[in-house]
Amino acid sequence: MTTTLRPTGPLQRSADGSKARTFDVCVNSRPVGSIALATHDVFGPQVCRVVALRIEEPDRRRGRATVAALAAEEVARGWGCRRIEAAVPAESPGALRLATALGYVERNRGMAKRLPAEPPALPAGVRGRPMTEDEYTAWLAEAKLSYARTWIERGVPEDEARAKSEADHADNLPQGLATPGVLLSVLTDRGERVGHLWLKVNDDAGFVFDVEVGERHRGRGHGRSLMLLAEAQTRAAGKHSLALNVFAGNTPALRLYESLGYEPLSYHLYKPLL
Repeated sequence: MTTTLRPTGPLQRSADGSKARTFDVCVNSRPVGSIALATHDVFGPQVCRVVALRIEEPDRRRGRATVAALAAEEVARGWGCRRIEAAVPAESPGALRLATALGYVERNRGMAKRLPAEPPALPAGVRGRPMTEDEYTAWLAEAKLSYARTWIERGVPEDEARAKSEADHADNLPQGLATPGVLLSVLTDRGERVGHLWLKVNDDAGFVFDVEVGERHRGRGHGRSLMLLAEAQTRAAGKHSLALNVFAGNTPALRLYESLGYEPLSYHLYKPLL
């Protein structure tokens, strides 16, 4: 039996070079599922995203998804893409196993936690205070560089990583410290600055964009204190859950989040197209 992709409509093209197309996954011309592909809205037309992949229940566990995913890579190569990416929900372990078997590598994962009514208090002598304008200026310059380096280390070309860093910071901090819903804080231990926190409170939850302990102050529990500060600020804003992103390879951060009760929401993976 032969598994193939059959377009459900014409290739969608935009003036900026982006492309998108949906295909039926067929076995001997019989539709058994679908797959949707599109070039990346951030990294541009040289990166393809698997937007969705679905195989009907009676045809699962027969290799249909594997063939469809491999065929999608050929479509992406035909579009001139040099990388393909996918986001896998945490509740789909089979899809994660498939992607890993096909050579996809985890770049980052989303995690979240339902917050207790009363987050634990910070340790004695540890406080959080608002970031000043001067601190913000210095922090922003370093944050952009650090964020770009993180993407470069995980397979994103330098020009794409720097452009993403500039765009993401501009989108999420359009008014700097005065951006609505944004809380930029400095953590101090007996008056000494030891770390910083960038939290945004949305309509339904909080999201940690950046949390970092200064190099000289690591290994003393300040990362946990910063997360407790984020949880307290989120609860003070009337929200009940907090989400974050953690990059693959950042084992200390992942262990911290897991110890605090954060659970995976989604896995974001990529694969170079040679």
